[in-house]
Amino acid sequence: MASEAIYPGSFDPPTNGHFSIINRGLRLFDRLTVAVANNPNKVALFSVQERKELIRGGLGKEPRVTIDSFDGLLTSYAREKGVHVILRGLRAVSDFDYEFQLANMNRKLLPDFESVFMMTGEDYFYISSRLVREVAEFGGDVAGLVPPNVLVALTRRFGGSPPARLSASAARAAKSAKSPRGRRGGR
Repeated sequence: MASEAIYPGSFDPPTNGHFSIINRGLRLFDRLTVAVANNPNKVALFSVQERKELIRGGLGKEPRVTIDSFDGLLTSYAREKGVHVILRGLRAVSDFDYEFQLANMNRKLLPDFESVFMMTGEDYFYISSRLVREVAEFGGDVAGLVPPNVLVALTRRFGGSPPARLSASAARAAKSAKSPRGRRGGR
């Protein structure tokens, strides 16, 4: 029987830390569903569809990964998909406290639901989507924290110039695709 897990998250934007967990998760599971959460309580930088496309662009053609989205409870989504294991990345002790609560609530809602925790690699333990968004919004260089396609999307979204380390072709794409809206307002 093939093993399968769901890797849920906001992925707003997807970071190299997320991709590290996906690639390492494929060592443990035959198939992985990356499930983008549509959380109406959060103001997202990228739409659910954009986040799915950014993940696909960052992964390339990995046939063992399905990219999907869900609304509502993760346990309802998992039940619908017939998958009873989720994969979660942990960066710090504070992540564990939160994830421990979620894992226990999920098992209360779906008793045969299992959570597998994977420590984020040492190169990515300080990276969060929120931090990447803030740095990018204020013109900081997030190259190396996100894949090139995500870097281009962030550059477009915030109307900045592509970082010097960006490849020539990615820099041209970012420059030609700048959003006419410019920087996001409201802080």
